[in-house]
Amino acid sequence: MSYSQFSLGKVKKEFSLKVVEGVRFFPDIPPIEPSPLLAEILTENIPLAAVGSEKARSELLISPVLVEVRRVLNRQISLFSGEEFAVDESLGLNGVCDFLLSKSPELLEIEAPVVAIVEAKKADLTVGLGQCIGSMVAAQLFNHQNGEPMSRIFGSVSNGTAWRFLQLQDKTVTIDLIDYPLLPVGQILAFLKWMIENTT
Repeated sequence: MSYSQFSLGKVKKEFSLKVVEGVRFFPDIPPIEPSPLLAEILTENIPLAAVGSEKARSELLISPVLVEVRRVLNRQISLFSGEEFAVDESLGLNGVCDFLLSKSPELLEIEAPVVAIVEAKKADLTVGLGQCIGSMVAAQLFNHQNGEPMSRIFGSVSNGTAWRFLQLQDKTVTIDLIDYPLLPVGQILAFLKWMIENTT
């Protein structure tokens, strides 16, 4: 089974998770000024992604934002795109993650601690929630197996122009039901940076 086979109901049942909806877990965070390069990339790419596939949105909009977050954090984190993340096949915790962020600067292979998962969807963000939560559960287990136990993992489901954020703490998933717009991108950058810095 792959992460994409998890619906919200299935992932709740399989891992005995409690879901809390509609709670914003971000504090008030000032936006981060994007680099001129990111601003130019998004200006060019938004029209292209508007008529593109899920893969196009992922490559043209989500990837540049995550690369910018890595730059903001002085390249002390690693970013993986489209990597196999097989943690426990017997639990269905295997498959490919669209994007995975680790607090390790290692780039050749995924190292603990994995702190955030971003899943790309073309349209309805709600459809991607189960997949994202399944990946977050896998990240939690992966960190524990690799000596970096962290009770809190973050995730996001995005179609590029809208982002929805999640938090997994122990067995409780908090889903912020606000769909935050990509532009102005400084707020998304601030949220992602905060997520990475506040994984515990």
